[in-house]
Amino acid sequence: MSEQKVLVVYSGVYGHTHKVCEAMRPVLEAHGATVTLAALPEEQPEPSAFDAVLIGAAIRNGKHNPAVLEFIERHQAMLAQKVNAFFSINLVARKPHKNTAETNPYTRAFLQSSPWQPQQVGVFGGRLDYRRYRPFDRWVIRFIMWMNKGPTDLDTQVEFTDWDAVARFAEDFAVRLKTRPA
Repeated sequence: MSEQKVLVVYSGVYGHTHKVCEAMRPVLEAHGATVTLAALPEEQPEPSAFDAVLIGAAIRNGKHNPAVLEFIERHQAMLAQKVNAFFSINLVARKPHKNTAETNPYTRAFLQSSPWQPQQVGVFGGRLDYRRYRPFDRWVIRFIMWMNKGPTDLDTQVEFTDWDAVARFAEDFAVRLKTRPA
């Protein structure tokens, strides 16, 4: 089987979404894929040059970056022809009953607003690090955490990411890519 080219397009704010993408890379490469990462909105890759497209997006102040939806709208027809997937990184997903496409409010809202319905969807908890946030973000996130009974101490630095779930998601994606019809 020839080498598969995978485009991983992502949008993050403080670097954790990139870290999740980098964690997926060795899993995909172990299945023979060549992985290209591209950060939206700075980079605007052309998905037609790839066999598969994986899109990841973090939540900031309750929303995914509009550049993600713009990318999807621009390339909707091409995405439908490829092995594809979407994952969301958000702090609500730290709760076990809020970490699926069906139960996570941000992922549900995103999928309802998207003209593209991915073949695979993942939802992963993010990283909470008040010291890294800009003042407005710190205030908003702390308020949201207070409302949802999460950590509010401004010295909090914690990753809520289930790294085993990230690896399983990447593994499932790689297997689907290898078994797709030619």
